Amino acid sequence: MPPSDLIGYVAATLTTCSFVPQAWLTFRTRDVRGISLGMYSVFTTGVALWLVYGWLAGAWPVVVANAITLVLAAAILGMKLRYR
Repeated sequence: MPPSDLIGYVAATLTTCSFVPQAWLTFRTRDVRGISLGMYSVFTTGVALWLVYGWLAGAWPVVVANAITLVLAAAILGMKLRYR
């Protein structure tokens, strides 16, 4: 594995894992008052576009990280829409 891929996977792991506590808290409490609908809408769209970019560029660290982050961000966004 090239060093650039290793750095990419470490960065992807850290940034993706940073979403887990927020997602877990939101799933557990269903409290979405502190979550911005506008921010999560734009963020989720951006993550989806990064996923497409990574796929087209063959950048697997980008694909893997953004696929996982997209699931988490979309779940939080969905709960924001449902429980607001």
